[in-house]
Amino acid sequence: MATDIRTSELKSPIDVAEYLFRRLHEVGVRGVHGVPGDYNLVALDYIPKVGLNWVGNCNELNAGYAADGYARVKGISAVVTTFGVGELSLLNAIAGGYSEYVPIVHIVGTPSTLSQRDGMLLHHTLGNGNFEVFANMSQNISCAMAKLNDPHDAAMLIDNAIRECWVQSRPVYITLPTDMVQKKIEGEKIKTPIDLSFPPNPAEKEDYVVDVVLKYLHAAKNPVIIVDACAIRHRALDEVHELVEKSGLPTFVAPMGKGAVNETLPNYGGVYAGSGSNAGVAERVESSDLVLTIGSIKSDFNTAGFTYRVSQLSTIDFHSTYMRVRYSEYPGVSMHGVLRKVTARMGKLNVQAGPVPDNSIAKKDQGMSQGELITHDWLWPRVGQWLQPDDIVITETGTANFGIWETKFPKGVTALSQVLWGSIGYSVGACQGAALAAKETGNRRTILFVGDGSFELTAQEVSTMIRNDLKPIIFVICNEGYTIERYIHGMDASYNDIQQWKYKDLVGVFGADPKKSKTYQVKTKQEAEDLFKDENFCSAPYLQFVEMYMPKEDAPKALKLTAEASAKTNAKE
Repeated sequence: MATDIRTSELKSPIDVAEYLFRRLHEVGVRGVHGVPGDYNLVALDYIPKVGLNWVGNCNELNAGYAADGYARVKGISAVVTTFGVGELSLLNAIAGGYSEYVPIVHIVGTPSTLSQRDGMLLHHTLGNGNFEVFANMSQNISCAMAKLNDPHDAAMLIDNAIRECWVQSRPVYITLPTDMVQKKIEGEKIKTPIDLSFPPNPAEKEDYVVDVVLKYLHAAKNPVIIVDACAIRHRALDEVHELVEKSGLPTFVAPMGKGAVNETLPNYGGVYAGSGSNAGVAERVESSDLVLTIGSIKSDFNTAGFTYRVSQLSTIDFHSTYMRVRYSEYPGVSMHGVLRKVTARMGKLNVQAGPVPDNSIAKKDQGMSQGELITHDWLWPRVGQWLQPDDIVITETGTANFGIWETKFPKGVTALSQVLWGSIGYSVGACQGAALAAKETGNRRTILFVGDGSFELTAQEVSTMIRNDLKPIIFVICNEGYTIERYIHGMDASYNDIQQWKYKDLVGVFGADPKKSKTYQVKTKQEAEDLFKDENFCSAPYLQFVEMYMPKEDAPKALKLTAEASAKTNAKE
């Protein structure tokens, strides 16, 4: 057999697919989500060879949601689809990841470079010889693209894509043609880890911004801190925690920032979302003469319908790529270095105490009389009493996502929600990914709250959870349909109704071993209370599924306010 001159001089030959998957393993990925297809099958053979596990999802959309949930817990994720039909089914989930700053590596198995060059009439194409059309669709929802069409630059493109995915905390798109999978490239490069460090700020510029921040911080009489989602996504929580604890300033979170702050700290004050804030929070924040926002995303659902009442003149915004002090913007200065120096140099500040939230249930909601129905006002504080340190809590956009604002977390809780993108059904797939990440990192309890309407979109992922021996606790809130839509428009409209399923029976339908799963149905406060006190249930020894019934028209206060604001916005000409 003739020697391939192009590879004979390689010191450590390695196949392109193996290099790609080894790099993913290096950055912490252990489970790879996706769906097999003929253009990615050979590549999938490399997954177990490098110590990765193939998850195998029921469809690509669910795989994308799962990869999103996995990345939010583990730090980064990977999902593999096939060309055209597979990758397009995934795009909604990838768009959500881009919108909400979630680092997902999307790998697409494509036809061979020769087939593409010749414009062959292949399946999974539009039949017009254009093999770029699907990549073009992904371009605006990816922070980097790597088309592995040439072995000479494959390693460089792979490393760059993974680095950008990590640093920018957004999805990247990698194409792997069938004839490139087994091509040999230089493996020496893999001995040097990918540099995942954030680029440092220009020292002089950073010091100037720090001085400006400190000037206003020391002059303030009653400053406060609001932490939001991008502090989590851009890995600034160490700096945030140091600032919060050392300063002692009243600290609040936006809804998307739930879980970013240790809520057991004495200076933690609750959720700020304008009119939808926890009790006493809006008054405290809006009376402050200086508000430090860290990683803020001021979207409609994150502000209870744009009901923030904080002037930019009294605001300092910390972001991943710029700083804004009142109306002065400083591009190219990231929050990481600024936060560290502000904390180190701030000295004594003026501190006025803020509200101290708890999980107490209002007297009017405490009743446990026979047959008394579960309400949101009772449920969410009670959930706060039941949660344990380091739990992972996933809430679907809808009643659960707004209700969790009223839950004070124990230390170390990770909260997953999709407030900005808000794709219905997201949370079920995300629960699968989060539960897998939890299994890989010490079996943290993974808990999902999802409405019945949302659950029906992605229910198949319970099958994937069973297949991978995951142990989430799933609460399906049975309230006869789309509650947030009812409050926006059409309270009694048929389009907001759904077919009622026997939800808990799906666990058996999907093939769960009765000894490794358990289902429950609760319709009253007392039944829910008994469940929360059940030691076996609380220990989460296997997958548990709860049908939890609530009144059709009951909803958290914050949801009602946000829906009302959304309806007004939609009605504007």
